[in-house]
Amino acid sequence: MASNYELLSEQGLRLDGRRPHELRHIKCKLGVFEQPDGSAYMEQGNTKVLAAVYGPHQAKGKKTESNDLIINCQYSQATFSTAERKNRPRGDRKSLEFKMYLQQALSAAIKSELYPRSQIDIYVEVLQADGANYAVALNAATLALIDAGICLNELIVACTASLSKSNIPLTDISHFEEVSGGPKLTVAALPTAEKIAFLEMSERFHIDHLETVIETAMAGCREIRDILEAAVKEHLLHMGSAADWARVC
Repeated sequence: MASNYELLSEQGLRLDGRRPHELRHIKCKLGVFEQPDGSAYMEQGNTKVLAAVYGPHQAKGKKTESNDLIINCQYSQATFSTAERKNRPRGDRKSLEFKMYLQQALSAAIKSELYPRSQIDIYVEVLQADGANYAVALNAATLALIDAGICLNELIVACTASLSKSNIPLTDISHFEEVSGGPKLTVAALPTAEKIAFLEMSERFHIDHLETVIETAMAGCREIRDILEAAVKEHLLHMGSAADWARVC
């Protein structure tokens, strides 16, 4: 589907005032709940997400027959998260897809060999949806895993990208840009290792633009990684000790 609107002004600015490669404002906090083993809250623009982690704990039932780590993800959107959401039940097809995508990406980040015959439960709730919902959910889940002390290969983060009508790549797509613009690309990556754990396109990009759009999303992932690392360091300083914290191993 072609773009219905030009997403850049004559001055080269997007509708919310951002430049093409500029992220939305990010605000995040670790340890927002006491009951889970780890938790985090994240805002990226007007998209707001809570994540909670329980575990690792012993897997029960038939799951114990394997030495593998079980990563159980649950993704949901609050009924008030968008105007359209109230007409869709929880557990709809898109939520089930995002659940699988979260499991796929987080499996690439967690050092599963350290947790044989164990299970980690990750719950993500989108409180307000305004674009890049899966990406923000994954970023919040990463922080919650760190808060729970889960050992990671490295931080896994996600970012979206698209193209304007003039074929200028755009980073971190808002909801209006998603519905008004062209195809959207979502990348979940291990930025330090330069590895892509998950990639999804809403529509196909022309081959001439695909590499540029992927690199745009990867650049966004690197920026988000730096922001998350700063949030972790700030929380460590606030807590006063890193003894019980996760580490990148």
